[in-house]
Amino acid sequence: MTQGRPLLNRRLAEFGTTIFAEMTALAVRTGSINLGQGFPDTDGPDEIREAAVRALRAGHGNQYPPGPGVPELRTAVAEHQQRRYGLVYDPDTEVLVTTGATEAVAAALLALLEPGDEVVALEPYYDSYAACIAMAGGTRVPVTLHPDDGAYRLDLDELRAAVTPRTRLILLNTPHNPTGTVLTRDELATVAELACERDLLVVTDEVYEHLVFEGEHIPLASFPGMRERTVTISSAGKTFSFTGWKVGWITASPELVTAVRSAKQFLTYVSGGPLQYAVAEALRLPDSYFDALRADLRAKRDLLSTGLAEAGFGVYEPAGTYFVTTDIRPLGGEQDGLAFCRALPERCGVVAVPNAVFYDHRDQGAPFVRFAFCKRTEVLTEAVSRLKGLAMR
Repeated sequence: MTQGRPLLNRRLAEFGTTIFAEMTALAVRTGSINLGQGFPDTDGPDEIREAAVRALRAGHGNQYPPGPGVPELRTAVAEHQQRRYGLVYDPDTEVLVTTGATEAVAAALLALLEPGDEVVALEPYYDSYAACIAMAGGTRVPVTLHPDDGAYRLDLDELRAAVTPRTRLILLNTPHNPTGTVLTRDELATVAELACERDLLVVTDEVYEHLVFEGEHIPLASFPGMRERTVTISSAGKTFSFTGWKVGWITASPELVTAVRSAKQFLTYVSGGPLQYAVAEALRLPDSYFDALRADLRAKRDLLSTGLAEAGFGVYEPAGTYFVTTDIRPLGGEQDGLAFCRALPERCGVVAVPNAVFYDHRDQGAPFVRFAFCKRTEVLTEAVSRLKGLAMR
């Protein structure tokens, strides 16, 4: 304390150490299998790693790269959006490279919000969303995804009711972390109609765009009237299994990119110069790479989902992402996901993450726990074997 005030400013007072840091430390301390944090336990393609080495040795990006990102990566991002989704972006004025998707979200919210603006976000949400809204002085308005018949659903009437005259933007995440929901074309069309009708901006986090097992990923920016009001965010970490590289990007209209860049330049300014050259090559990998990645993760999803069900969990099989959400209540007497996750390493040597930390309405997420399946098959097999011990107690 100094001058009678807390050191941490009041906007961030509710945010302590992230649940990922706590659970990863617990995994290390107990020697448990870490299915909490969403990072792969193997690196991505050798040719992309070697591309980064070549760039380092050639001196490409070792000094400050251009603020918007190296031209090679901006061009590759624009080509990717056109090839995959038919969205045409100018790499010079409509693409901005960021330090991962987390910085992209932060920069977008800092740039586009005034204090008191409301942000509608799907709950549960990735924990940085709440912190970024708070740092920007915004007010978060959660719309809860509800568990229903083995999946999570968006109530479109609840979404419409959440929009008020104070709403500035909708913060959307699809494929959705942590539930694995992939919003349908009809759901996205309703979001687009609402945004146009109420003159809202939309920031959409699409980092799991290539990890869709059921349905399809459709960028919101592809809907009528949405290109000029949508900031689309993605990154290399999840798609190419180099989460530590922290290379992300946004695509948007020149006006929106200029606004976001105005905030981003005072965060990191630039980062990961040599890695940007490697990611440019990664985005041009053949379709066979993306197909194989998806097939591998689908098999791992099925392995873990089956094992969790056999262990006695209620399982919500994800349509996308790295994660399976489970209900602990069928285990008998379990209600508190946070207490469950803190005890799980000692009970069976596995670490998971409680979904309640991703909710404003903590009671809505209390009995749900998230497991990551972006691990080697033998690791998942061992984790499943350990978790089955819960059903025997």
